[in-house]
Amino acid sequence: MKRVLMLGGGHAHVQVLHALAREPLASAEVMLLTPFDRQLYSGMVPGLVAGHYAVDDCAIALKPLAQAARVRLVEGSAVGLDAAARVVRLAGGAVAEYDLLSLDAGAAMDRQRIPGAREHGLFVRPIEHFVRLLDPLVALSRERVLDVVVIGGGAAGFELALALQHRLAGQGDERARVALVTGGTEPLFGYPQVVIERGLRALARHRITVFQDRCEAIETGAVRLASGARLACDAPVIATGPEAPAWLAGSGLALDDGGYVLTGPTLQSTSHPEVLAAGDVATRTDAPRPRSGVYAVRAGVPLAANLRALVGGAALQPWLPQRRSLNLLSCGERRAILAWGDAAAHGRWVWWWKDRIDRGFVARMNQPA
Repeated sequence: MKRVLMLGGGHAHVQVLHALAREPLASAEVMLLTPFDRQLYSGMVPGLVAGHYAVDDCAIALKPLAQAARVRLVEGSAVGLDAAARVVRLAGGAVAEYDLLSLDAGAAMDRQRIPGAREHGLFVRPIEHFVRLLDPLVALSRERVLDVVVIGGGAAGFELALALQHRLAGQGDERARVALVTGGTEPLFGYPQVVIERGLRALARHRITVFQDRCEAIETGAVRLASGARLACDAPVIATGPEAPAWLAGSGLALDDGGYVLTGPTLQSTSHPEVLAAGDVATRTDAPRPRSGVYAVRAGVPLAANLRALVGGAALQPWLPQRRSLNLLSCGERRAILAWGDAAAHGRWVWWWKDRIDRGFVARMNQPA
């Protein structure tokens, strides 16, 4: 009987578990290794930060899903991978051997990249840790007006800046001043210009100060920029781009220049066909890296199908992501921006649509077949 190791409880693996709950892999022993027994859906985190959701609204419980899928769930974190020996090393010294490996471990954040970030910064990843800091931050804002600086000009930084402004300063009693440090580019750089313009208007409407500058260091009570400016800061929120987990570097798997697992159209590693990868740890040889978690959710269905084929010795099927994907960006209040190719829209109806999609996904994943 083949030993299948699912490493990580990301969005794609949630879809795999849901598929296996309908039809388990009878000829395999499947184990899910994940640091947490639930998955907080990233698409709803800005709404959680803004106060529109409770944590349970955004959470997918992995234990009942794994049980329905006949998958053994083990809570733990990977610290090493030897692809040649087919062994994963865990924090604490244990190892997990496998015949087939599926990777959806989520990306990491370099806590040393910005001097002082490890000591002072609030990192958005892991999300589970970040959301635990929200209540203390809100409580502190009731004691005194806070200076909050969000570092990172991508979608995560944009959404979190607006969410924090709404939560801390958007209810009539302004308990915070929020700034966004983009890293030198416009906010939402890489999106079509029409989306960037709508994003800039949203930031201006909510009085978020934007600095198109790079954060050089974080100090006690301040953020220092490359221009020499020094921003007062009580809560530096680190929302810079994700990075590949450091333990992949010595794995023996073929990696791209950023350290992500190189995969082909079937989601198989280009160097180790017994390894499948999707989500934030993977990049494809035939497509650019996506800019949102939408890719990981959509990759879950073909990942489940090809994992089943790999176990059964059947031919794997190629999967080509859509060239255009729907992106829905929260704007703090119950408004959102829709991005579809070069088209964009904004309003309460976009938020309503996003809310319905997100709640529907979480509800489906929490109901094993």
